[in-house]
Amino acid sequence: MNLENIRFNNDPNIPDVVELQNIRQTYDGINYIIDGCNLLIEKVNGNGNFVTILGESGCGKSSILRYLCGLQTPTSGKILINGIENNIHQIGMVFQQYSSVPWLTVLENVALGLELQGVPKKAREERAMHMLETVGLADHSKKYAKYPTLSGGQLQRVAIARSLIVNSDILLMDEPFGALDINTRIKMQELLLNIWEKYKLSIIFVTHDISEAVYLSNEIFIMKARPGRIVKKILPNIFDRDHNIKRSHKFISIVNDIEDYMKEISTM
Repeated sequence: MNLENIRFNNDPNIPDVVELQNIRQTYDGINYIIDGCNLLIEKVNGNGNFVTILGESGCGKSSILRYLCGLQTPTSGKILINGIENNIHQIGMVFQQYSSVPWLTVLENVALGLELQGVPKKAREERAMHMLETVGLADHSKKYAKYPTLSGGQLQRVAIARSLIVNSDILLMDEPFGALDINTRIKMQELLLNIWEKYKLSIIFVTHDISEAVYLSNEIFIMKARPGRIVKKILPNIFDRDHNIKRSHKFISIVNDIEDYMKEISTM
């Protein structure tokens, strides 16, 4: 397994995606649930990156995503996005729970961000239909975006399309496939990889599924709890993302090594 230390970027010529510097979080002024959390995510070959954050429940994975999209502010520390502090205007978020507006159609949900930006109806609907074609939902555009009218996987596709249509260059995903059955989950993984490669965006993904993390990611960051902080960066080096790679000795070995490491740090 290829391991690297967490570091700050001191080279202004390297295009950062995200940098968290010495993040601390307390709610009572005494106990810090996150302390000394540092994270650097860089573009790969000038394009985006696919990064996954792993860690036990309560270590602060979701808090990091909330910091990045502006839903929460840490007690102290700096958050730099594309080199600018608190720059959240080009970030999309896909939650574990379905976040579509149920009284709007699929098309209206995807076009909602453009409507808030003041884009004329015809133009936003044309762009929304194009995005629905990308995520394979063009035939469902007039349905209401709610369960059970749409399946869980389809509702997550709506959320992804809604995030991408406003030209997000960073997509945050908080356990988006956790509630899906295995076949739908596999299809969503493939869809996500296709979108990542097509749009060259950066995806920051949170999951408890180690196999999923190894399969999808260029980089994996492992968090330790009490207090929450990132303690390891792992480069899986899975270049052939054919689904059969999951059965290879190398893939299984990486998954087992990460599992062993996470068990070890949970007792420290």
